[in-house]
Amino acid sequence: MKLTAIVVSWLCLMLIVGCAPTETGPEARGPVFPELRGPYLGQEPPGLEPRLFAPGVVSTGLATRDVAMTPDGSELYFSVTAGGSSVIMVTRQVDGRWTEPQVAPFSGRFLDIEPAISPDGRRFFFLSTRPQAHQEPREGWVYQDIWVMDRQGDGWSEPANLGPPVNTEAPEYFPSVTADGSLYFTRERADGVSSTYRSRLVDGAYAEPELMPPQLNCGTNRANVWVAPDESFAIVPAMGREDGLGGFDYFVTFRSADDRWSEPVNLGPAVNQPEGREWSASLSPDGRYLFFMSSRRTAAAATVLTGRPISELLAMSLEPGQGASAIWWVSADIIEALRPEM
Repeated sequence: MKLTAIVVSWLCLMLIVGCAPTETGPEARGPVFPELRGPYLGQEPPGLEPRLFAPGVVSTGLATRDVAMTPDGSELYFSVTAGGSSVIMVTRQVDGRWTEPQVAPFSGRFLDIEPAISPDGRRFFFLSTRPQAHQEPREGWVYQDIWVMDRQGDGWSEPANLGPPVNTEAPEYFPSVTADGSLYFTRERADGVSSTYRSRLVDGAYAEPELMPPQLNCGTNRANVWVAPDESFAIVPAMGREDGLGGFDYFVTFRSADDRWSEPVNLGPAVNQPEGREWSASLSPDGRYLFFMSSRRTAAAATVLTGRPISELLAMSLEPGQGASAIWWVSADIIEALRPEM
């Protein structure tokens, strides 16, 4: 789902370099990236109260969302929007140490967002505005299609448009892939209303997408539905429901063995907040943690600003919790506690 671009000035970026600790001497190389080791960038795991994920490294003052990880947890991808650009970032474990996040090799020329890695780690899906061979390059959120890459050694193949019947002239986005290869995604109408579809993988090809039932297409609008690898539940960002807390909220719906979905349940105020925007979620490969995007303001943002110099305001803009979207994580037990008897 596309976002309104957040303006982050070049002066702000220069402030990062100017204020960050640097190496000195003849081999000085500029800002020093912290040494991060262990699962999940060495971050302390959350319980039932959400934590900001990797503050200052992944969650910064830039608009950030969309977490995807390889099955072994050694590569983490996320999306960043700055100015008129949307890119997919990557950080990897190399010799036990996490690398500084950088724009992924396949991203950075067009608007790219919403990475999704298949549960077997063999395929990488994402939304891109890159043109196909018969299309002229254009600026903005045009040609919104789902693209795919295959695993090749330690990297990925060249991106390929997934093509029909998944992609059409309408915008398609936010791919979510299950263990059997089924693809859930969002398709947007001309009036801006979005619906969730599912395309089964049959003999290596995607079948005609089917519109999902009201439980996955609830509220006045919805988008970016994420589905568990075993299809046992789905996280549905939806708006316009009576049980919503404000704007888009995350809801969970559970699937039975005969493909029936339960009524959506709000994930509650620990995850959804009236002043926050929430519309991108996913589960860690081990199923233990829910990652979700939220633009909530933190207590640190509620500061008296009278008399503050502009340098402090610029520094604040480069910290999470100022209203730009960031990535939070919480124990997946928060989902299981809502599972009904089916």
